[in-house]
Amino acid sequence: MAVAQPSGIRALLVGATGLVGGHCLGELLYDKEFSAVTVFVRRPLEWIPPKLTVHVVNFDHLENYIEAINVDVVLCCLGTTHSAAGSPEAFAKVDHIYVAELARLAASRGVSRFVLVSAVGADPASPVFYNRVKGRAEAAVSELPFKAVHLLRPSLLLGQRWEPRSAEDWGKQLAPFWSWFLWGPLSRYRPVEAETVAARMVELAKSDLEGIHIHYFNS
Repeated sequence: MAVAQPSGIRALLVGATGLVGGHCLGELLYDKEFSAVTVFVRRPLEWIPPKLTVHVVNFDHLENYIEAINVDVVLCCLGTTHSAAGSPEAFAKVDHIYVAELARLAASRGVSRFVLVSAVGADPASPVFYNRVKGRAEAAVSELPFKAVHLLRPSLLLGQRWEPRSAEDWGKQLAPFWSWFLWGPLSRYRPVEAETVAARMVELAKSDLEGIHIHYFNS
């Protein structure tokens, strides 16, 4: 006998312990339109409510968890920093390779929507390494046969992180000053609250809009 699927939207969130991902998880669990939420994380979560399924995964072997990608939409918040990763290659592995592999597996499982938090300035041809890596991740996702791809490009993210990020901390302190100079096309470079980005991701995860869409903030 076939197992009945729950009504409502089934979502997979990857990167749930990060700044944006943590807010996304709260939004998904609170929103009644989502009947089931699965997360891929590197370490266990302390609290697991009824509609949440947690998989502690090895991101170097995502293919081992392909059966868990039985969802309608993937929300990807994967990301690290150069200092946390330890090398440019390790940074690119998280922000590009893992994202691309996740998207490939999701597409092979028939997932219809993929929502990715990227970064303002993302461009696979950028001379800036960070922007180039983000752009390559976007390109990898966009080439796959999803019905909808949403690429969110926030600037500096505001919010309380668990781990310190010195460069970001300086940027946040100076944000009220230099934001005054960012108008018109430059307004997309203004800092944005991580909670705002997460809310937009969840909104797009419910959208029936098809095609590839790029989303900026403050512009």
